[in-house]
Amino acid sequence: MRRILLFALLLAFPALAAAAPTRTVLVMGDSLSAAYGLEVSQGWVTLLQARLKAQGHNYTVVNGSVSGETAEGGLTRLPQELQNARPAVVILELGANDGLRGLPLNTLEDNLGRMIVLSSKAGAKVLLVGILLPPNYGPDYTRGFTRIYVSLAKRYKLPLVPFLLAGVAEHRELMQADGLHPIAAAEPKVLDNVWSRLLPLLDK
Repeated sequence: MRRILLFALLLAFPALAAAAPTRTVLVMGDSLSAAYGLEVSQGWVTLLQARLKAQGHNYTVVNGSVSGETAEGGLTRLPQELQNARPAVVILELGANDGLRGLPLNTLEDNLGRMIVLSSKAGAKVLLVGILLPPNYGPDYTRGFTRIYVSLAKRYKLPLVPFLLAGVAEHRELMQADGLHPIAAAEPKVLDNVWSRLLPLLDK
């Protein structure tokens, strides 16, 4: 009797049979992904949720970003975030605070690499998001910092956003007074930089 009832419901409401489970995108980032200085609704991560819904992608976005976060801090929090969110995709946007503090580059690369491995072992696809440093840190450190993201992307065969703030950071009017964080009007462009590399990772 129960089987007959269930079959009748599926015939009456075919959407129930076709509905796919909601997947999760986990964003692990710093203030650039935590909408620093803005309303949360204005940040690129919230805009990502809206775009996913508008384009028919059945994903929920979980923002695990913390202002001031380093790669080491993200690595410490990641196991719990993975357990809670069980993400299909992890967007990894960390390293800016390591660079601004002049922390050792080998430590940064190791911590990001460990986050990639943990995410992959949890069954998630990883999108690596890079950042560029101001030139006042010296050419050797700055070039070494940039190479970390390229190297990790090649090593683990990951899609890479070379510079999260491309098309934004070079325009003073699109940055907040601190010169480090975008204004609300620039956040859609930040999302565009991520979107083109994220889209191939989403299940159809």
